[in-house]
Amino acid sequence: MNNLNINQPVNTQLVESLVQLIHSLSPAEQAVLQSKLFNDIPYPSTSELTNLIESSNTLDFLHKEPDIYTITDGEPI
Repeated sequence: MNNLNINQPVNTQLVESLVQLIHSLSPAEQAVLQSKLFNDIPYPSTSELTNLIESSNTLDFLHKEPDIYTITDGEPI
C-alpha cells in the first residue's frame, strides 16, 4: 500500500461492495476485522522518528526562533 498510485484504475464496484459488507457485520465482527487490519501495523521507534525529523527540514524554522528561555528559568524539579 506504500506505492499507492492514484492514476491506476480502481474497481469502485468492488470497493462499494466491500463497504456494504463491512457495514452489514455485527459490531463484534467489525471489531475483529478492525483488529486484524490495524493491530499488525508497526509503529516507528523513537529513534526512527528522530532520524526522520532530522533528515527532513521540517523543524529548520526553529533555528530562526529567538532563545527566550535559559537554564535558570522556571522552578527546579
